[in-house]
Amino acid sequence: MFVLSGTAFPIQEWSELDYDALGVEIRKLRENVAGVTDTVLAASDGIPILADVAKDVEPAHISALGASALGIARQSAEVIGLGVLNQTVVFGGDGYMAVYAIGRLSLLVVIGDKGLNLGRLLHESRPVIERVGAILAP
Repeated sequence: MFVLSGTAFPIQEWSELDYDALGVEIRKLRENVAGVTDTVLAASDGIPILADVAKDVEPAHISALGASALGIARQSAEVIGLGVLNQTVVFGGDGYMAVYAIGRLSLLVVIGDKGLNLGRLLHESRPVIERVGAILAP
């Protein structure tokens, strides 16, 4: 199920976004990485832009949690001197939530079940993040 919404951050005009291309990119992670169950593309303020989620998942909740997790991880990396944050991963007993920074204005949240191959996700996600970033800010 794809969900579209808008937010107020200066990537480009919402009417000009290529939602089809964004959908293809976020769907690739679910299709190419076993265990990925949901993906949500959001603004850094937590407002969802596009989601590929199960029917029982609320994209706004996932994107808000992702923005919070990324914000805390980003601040931690900067304060500790680890450089620019690329991603953060939450390890749970029943699965994972990976949050990827797409520049400073957007993020991608990937939810996976406990069968998720995290190494494969990390490998597959980098080119997807780069392509999504290019679509959002051509």
